[in-house]
Formats: sequence, structure tokens, C-alpha cells
Amino acid sequence: MNARMRRAAVAVAAGAMAVSLAACGSAKESKGNDDSSSASAKKGDNIKVGLLLPENKTARYEKFDKPLIEKKIKELTNGKAEVEYNNARQDANLQAQQVDTMITNKVDVLIVDAVDAKAIQNSVKKAVDQGIKVVAYDRLAEGPISAYTSFDNEEVGKTQGEALLKALGDKAKKSTKIVMVNGSVTDPNAAQFKKGAHSVLDGKVTIAKEYDTKEWSPDNANSEMEAAISAVGKKNIAGVYSANDGMAGGIITALNAAGIKVPVTGQDAELAGVQRIVAGEQYMSVYKPYAPEADAAAEMAVALAQGKSLDSVAKDKVSSGSQKDVPSVLVPVTSLTKDNIKDTVVKDGVYTIADICTGKYKAACDKLGLK
Repeated sequence: MNARMRRAAVAVAAGAMAVSLAACGSAKESKGNDDSSSASAKKGDNIKVGLLLPENKTARYEKFDKPLIEKKIKELTNGKAEVEYNNARQDANLQAQQVDTMITNKVDVLIVDAVDAKAIQNSVKKAVDQGIKVVAYDRLAEGPISAYTSFDNEEVGKTQGEALLKALGDKAKKSTKIVMVNGSVTDPNAAQFKKGAHSVLDGKVTIAKEYDTKEWSPDNANSEMEAAISAVGKKNIAGVYSANDGMAGGIITALNAAGIKVPVTGQDAELAGVQRIVAGEQYMSVYKPYAPEADAAAEMAVALAQGKSLDSVAKDKVSSGSQKDVPSVLVPVTSLTKDNIKDTVVKDGVYTIADICTGKYKAACDKLGLK
């Protein structure tokens, strides 16, 4: 997707989000599951939305995604919608059971951030067979989904790769060795981050060691980094590509233990990650504004439950391995470094200066003008 299309998608989504779907004019029926659309339309604002998020190790899901989605659904339905929530705690089997529970509880629509995008396929089909439309959230789930919202994931990887090259500066040569610590193979986003990063890094530096990290676990990333240091040699590692902030924390712990200080990337702008950036331990993160993504999911879920068209919300189309041309909203991202903390996460109200600049970070914050 080109930059213009991404901007258009976000602009349309932002505009649509400002208006309650309950106030829309005559609604068109959405494609797929037509038998349930007319029945859902009669429900008006009295709908039941199922929300399934994948894990709670990454701070964003409980702190941002869940409350933002719930808040927007309430706004769109004049406070009448019911939201049923569950977190799978990184367990695909548990998430499948949670889908079954949502079906039993007769939700009208389901928002799912899949633990395992392929394993969820049968559960998605089961829900759709019962007249429940499914919105894939943050990860492109397999199966007959009706809508999808996420960030431009290849662009995330490119942003990380470009930042790492910038941090390396004159050291960025084909012979320069870096380590890549990617996300879980069960997460299709991880593959896209990886692809985007490789498109920037390949041919510019030497990837001495590369790992796909089970469950995005910081502990696993720590072990992988220790193994890389042993195999490559601590004097030979010039930088580390970490796919997210949680793993960056584990990686930096291993680097510190070995007395290594090199640039490390991240993603999600977690508070701990932002604080490490302030302290100079982590070079960057990728700031993904969760509100537009959460709002888009809520917009599409409510529209589907009420039998309305997604045309005014989803201007993009994305295809998975099992579903073609899924109506989608893709949100752009920003490289977060020490230079733009105030203009990103602070300006958008994600964190306050007080949140970031606690005790041991205060002096570093003062140097950066974070007061």
C-alpha cells in the first residue's frame, strides 16, 4: 500500500469514528451472512459484542486496546451495547474455547485478535456458521472474516530496520554483524515485520544470528540473545533488531550482563520501552496509535451487528490465505526515539511526563527537556 492510500484510510476512519453509526442514514446490508444481517439490523443499539484478545504479557492489550474498544462501542450504541470480554493468555486452545463460549452466549458480532492466526480458522467458521460475523483485530486471522483492522505491518518492519541503520551510521556496512530477534511464527504480523525489516537490512549489514521467538516471550528473547553473544562474540555485535519492546527488555538484560552497549529496536511504545529510550538503553520503538485501530474495530463490529455497510469505514482490501478482499482499515505508524517522545505518546495522552520520568529516569528526562 502506498503512503497516499494509508493516509486516506486513516483519514476516512478518523472521520467516520467521530460520528455514531446509530445516526447514519439508510444502511446497506453488508456482504456475507445475509440471513443474519436483517435480523441484526432490528436490534438497533441493543447488541452484544464479543471481544477476544490474545495475551496479557504485552501491556497494550489490557491497558489500551480493551478499554478503547469498549468505550467506542458504548459511544456508538448510546451505551446500550453489551461487551463480553476474554483474554486467551497466549493459549490458542483456550481461545478456541472462548469462541465457543461466545457462540453459546449468542453474541451478535465477534472481535478477535488471534493467538494463532491459522489455528483460529475453524473457530471463525463455526462462529460464522451460527450467524456471527467476525472482525479480525490486529492480526489477520484465517477463515471467513468480514473485516480487519491493523497497522501497516511491513511498514513497521521497514521503520525498525531504517532506524537501526540510522543508529549504526558509518558502522552500517555489509560486514557489520547484527542479531535479529523476530516475533512468534504463529503471529502473521511477525512474518510481515520480519519481511519489512529484511527489505531494509539485507545487503546493508550481515545478519549473524536470527531467531523466531516463541510466544514473543521476553525470557525466550533473553536466552536467544545470550546464545547469540556466545556464538558471534560480544565484540562483533553492532546492533540488535528486536521486533517489540517486551523482547527488547529481555535482550537488553542479556547485553548489559555481557557489558555490550549497542542500538536495539522495539515496537509498541510500552512504558518500559519508552523509559529505556529515555535512559539510552534502547534506541527506538514503533509508536502505533491504538485509538484509531480500536475505534475502527468498534465501528466495523457495530456496523456488522446492525446489518450496515462497511463502505464508509473500510477503504482498503486485504487478503489472507483463506479469504480474499477483506474490507480493512490500516493505520500508519511512527518511529519513536528520544527526540519525539513529547510529540507522540505524551501529546496523544498515552503517558504523562510523570508516568515516564519516575525516580531513576528524571535526570535523563531533564536532559531531553521532558519536564
